[in-house]
Amino acid sequence: MADFIQFYSRKDIQKELVKFAKNREVSVMYGVGQFGKRPDVLQYENDILELAKSGATSFHASEERWKDPLRLQPGMLQRQLDDLRIGWDLIIDIDCKFLEYTKQAALLLVEALQYNDLKNISVKFSGGTGFHIAVPYEAFPEKIHNTLIKDWFPEGARIIASYLKYLLKEPLSERILSLSKLQEISKALNKPQEELTEDGRFNPYSLLEIDTILISSRHMIRMPYSINEKTSLVSLPLKLNQIKNFQPSQAKIKNIEVETSFLEHKEITQAPQLFIQSFDWFRQTAKPEISLTKRTYEPALKIAAKPEYFPPCIQNILKGLKEDGRKRSVFMLINFLKSVSWPIEDIQTLLLKWNPKNYEPLREGYILSQINWHKKQKQIVLPPNCDNKNYYANLRVCNQTHFCKNLKNPVNYVMRRMRFAKKK
Repeated sequence: MADFIQFYSRKDIQKELVKFAKNREVSVMYGVGQFGKRPDVLQYENDILELAKSGATSFHASEERWKDPLRLQPGMLQRQLDDLRIGWDLIIDIDCKFLEYTKQAALLLVEALQYNDLKNISVKFSGGTGFHIAVPYEAFPEKIHNTLIKDWFPEGARIIASYLKYLLKEPLSERILSLSKLQEISKALNKPQEELTEDGRFNPYSLLEIDTILISSRHMIRMPYSINEKTSLVSLPLKLNQIKNFQPSQAKIKNIEVETSFLEHKEITQAPQLFIQSFDWFRQTAKPEISLTKRTYEPALKIAAKPEYFPPCIQNILKGLKEDGRKRSVFMLINFLKSVSWPIEDIQTLLLKWNPKNYEPLREGYILSQINWHKKQKQIVLPPNCDNKNYYANLRVCNQTHFCKNLKNPVNYVMRRMRFAKKK
């Protein structure tokens, strides 16, 4: 802890943290998973050292920029958030257990952004095993489809991230396979090769995650030059030409020098092409999980389904995960439970009890932010279909029984089980 206090006592570090915090909601973490109050702000450099002395270990800030962050509160309507929001930065989170694969994804993502005429690109090491690639709000066009860009959050960020993920899939697959053979990857992950493929071809997203559907309002990232409690590494901004040769040792507290800022550019070049192409692609593909007018579902149940009727995949998730997939599981569980008529308050209670069962719990604030977003959604959306390998198969929770045969969605399992029980 002494190293943390000494690090946060540095004036150059304090300056970078306060600069990034301008117009953003801030939350301070006091050890792994222990967040302070929200909303909060960070305005004065001296406050950082005082917070560190009181046990603060890291600082987190919103992707969105606000007129007055302290006016934020849980359960706000979308129009209230839109009125308070100044804008939002596009921040794409790339994460993988294997840093070399993550670097390849980051390099390709930067290339894709540059191909779309974006010049104001920032990158930072997350402090863990990933990178954050970012574009400032000032580089966005003012409107798209007659809607102010500032009001396109989180849907706009999801669409762009999904489009970039689509563009990267084939070249990323080639680059990873140029570094390692499929059987080597399979052995390192302790997964059968079939789980790493899709339609007979290697799927890079079976081992590497680019956050898309989990982008949500008031979502936060670790601030640049903030320490990661789990690794004691610093979330270090990098120049684009430093990605390829980056090593985690560069992010050790003792090695940190402030050379680069994150999301700070003196001259911003607007580049509407990325937005136009992303939204055109979206309209053609109509990805249901990020749809602005999502395929909705009207529950056939008048009362909440009992857990004994849940399919094996959901039962397995609820036992707790032994490896990656916690955020995807939150997404699946919320949509599944809403689809079988569970009240959102009961879903929140279940998720908070489920979270400690995982190999490493998510921070409670993340779960609550997802719940709060769903509280504002009147429409009910089905969970991903059973054949979506990015979920049930890749998470190793699919354990089919005779009730699963020929079913399209986990919700269908509940209906089949309940009909069977009624007849019996």
